[in-house]
Amino acid sequence: MYFRLIRKHTMDIFLLIIGFLFILLGIAGALLPVLPGPLTSWFGLLSLYFTSIIPINYTFLGGTLAIAVLIWVLDYIIPAIGTKRFGGSKYGAYGTTIGLLIGLFSPIPFGILIGAFSGAFIGEILFDKTNTKRAFKASIGSLLGLLTSATIKFAVALVYAVLFFMKVWEYNSELF
Repeated sequence: MYFRLIRKHTMDIFLLIIGFLFILLGIAGALLPVLPGPLTSWFGLLSLYFTSIIPINYTFLGGTLAIAVLIWVLDYIIPAIGTKRFGGSKYGAYGTTIGLLIGLFSPIPFGILIGAFSGAFIGEILFDKTNTKRAFKASIGSLLGLLTSATIKFAVALVYAVLFFMKVWEYNSELF
């Protein structure tokens, strides 16, 4: 009987560690386009559901999942909306995405931001070679869209982190 309790308790601690790692990856993913930040953080909340000590209900999991998926979808739309809002074409929106990917693997600090801006600018120049003023304006829109999207993702990932730690704190006497 004693060994069963130890094994069960060990599994809960393991799930908490895995959940904590997902929370950290989600916060990092809010700033890196490779990882879907809030969606990754949601897996940290899901790990709490599988513990035997911390109760989490389906409504909580479903609501937080719906928000994470919505943010994940908007992450692909917001930079393009920023480009379009500032007078850009679909070439600028495509350039933004390509620039984000190139900037991600760039050794330059802030490569993602520079990549998005440059990609939108190059895309707009390919669309209309004579209008550099419009290309620059669309690039600014792309950059603002990217920053807006990252801010939203970061805020949601932080909220999920707070929810995770609140639940762990609430049941810490049973865990540790």
